[in-house]
Amino acid sequence: MRVFTGSLATETNTFAPMLTGLAAFKERRYFSAGCHPAEMSSFGGPLWAARQRAQAYDWTLIEGMVASAQPGGTVTREAYESLRDELLADLRAALPVDIVLLGLHGAMVADGYDDCEGDLLARVREIVGPGVVIGAELDPHAHLSKAMIAHSDVLVAYKEYPHTDILERAYELADLCRRLAQREIAPVSAVIDCDMVVPIHTTREPGRSLVERIQSLEGHNGILTVSIVQGFATGDVPDMGTKVLVYADGDAQAAQQLARELADDLVAMRDMLLVRYLDIDTALDRAMVAPRGPVVLADRSDNPGSGAAGDSTFILRRMLERGIRNAALGPLWDPVAVSIAFDAGVGSRLDMRIGGKIGPLSGDPVDGRCVVRALMRDLKMTGNGGTPTQMGDCALIEMEGIEIVLNTLRGQAMNVDLFTQLQCDLSSKRIVVVKSAQHFHASFATIAEDILYVGAPGSASPDWNALTYRKIRYPKWPIEQPESGSLN
Repeated sequence: MRVFTGSLATETNTFAPMLTGLAAFKERRYFSAGCHPAEMSSFGGPLWAARQRAQAYDWTLIEGMVASAQPGGTVTREAYESLRDELLADLRAALPVDIVLLGLHGAMVADGYDDCEGDLLARVREIVGPGVVIGAELDPHAHLSKAMIAHSDVLVAYKEYPHTDILERAYELADLCRRLAQREIAPVSAVIDCDMVVPIHTTREPGRSLVERIQSLEGHNGILTVSIVQGFATGDVPDMGTKVLVYADGDAQAAQQLARELADDLVAMRDMLLVRYLDIDTALDRAMVAPRGPVVLADRSDNPGSGAAGDSTFILRRMLERGIRNAALGPLWDPVAVSIAFDAGVGSRLDMRIGGKIGPLSGDPVDGRCVVRALMRDLKMTGNGGTPTQMGDCALIEMEGIEIVLNTLRGQAMNVDLFTQLQCDLSSKRIVVVKSAQHFHASFATIAEDILYVGAPGSASPDWNALTYRKIRYPKWPIEQPESGSLN
């Protein structure tokens, strides 16, 4: 069989202040056709899985473009259309093919395109025709649309949050598509909209048991695969929200029945799934009275993984005002401050202005006397599924007893090696503040005495009712529907 694989992905916060242009893809992760490295990349899971399966399955593998950008604001029309057309040109050059395997996100929004993945899959189907198997791996923070379902044969979303199962789901996708191409199975889909949007942390209950339950259902009674699409609340598009996707082997009724059952159960547990965010001072109070450290504070509102800038100073400023010492924070995106630190050199003491660059939701810059503790060019952090994540040139500075990781490429904290590569000893800290929503959890839980989620100000705020939605469909619990004739 001839198998084509490629990727085009990002997660779009339509409320974020910065557009996502072509440069965001090129600086983050871009490999032209046939140039993917000898290691798995983010959203390159299907390509990597296909490489591992190719010999056993006697596949001729054709690798197309792989491109992904750090989550951010709306993708420019030029960036989306040029990358989409490059991937489609790679596909045309590969014809004829039996299977198409794509690494997508599911929540890319571009200027003129509320459903980039639906648009891309429709164009792929037009090129390959009805007889070719099309499969895609999705992030569960996707906007699952009718177009995505209609123009593909199998969609598989990661089950874990944090996303530790990228490769496992890619293998699942590759195996299902192979079985379909050999006419061993006949997947039929069912989708139920839960009329809500909730995060599902699979590191705690009831999310943990939910994942274990759906995995126990797969492979039995004709159920092929089950995906819980959590949705992405800061994407203002019609298809935003939590949905259940079930594929059964030739049995539409079985798929519909299970999807309905799981959706009803999700609605019943939605209050327990919601994350309880603390204000800054409450979180700091709890951290300071903990018997031991470190206590990890997740700055969800400034999470670059949700499209925020990653340069807000609200928590840092409050720690300085309260005289809190023996703490660490990162990553704080500030290319200018990093350049100054590199010019000064390790051991230098100098006055610096850090953070607060992008806009009001970044807070004001913080000024203070700093010591440059460590510098590293092209730091690579361990990311989701063990994939290397580029953080750019990084500096560890100390300001009034708080060690801060400054970076040049926007990215969230996903692994403790963001700090330890710069010789920052997290185990000795009382408080560690991470710019992340949940992906930090798998790694930082290994060193944390406690983990607290903070609802500071920011462009990725969990206070969704403060956002002005114009396109989402209601009801969408817990988002309040505006009064008729007005916008919320």
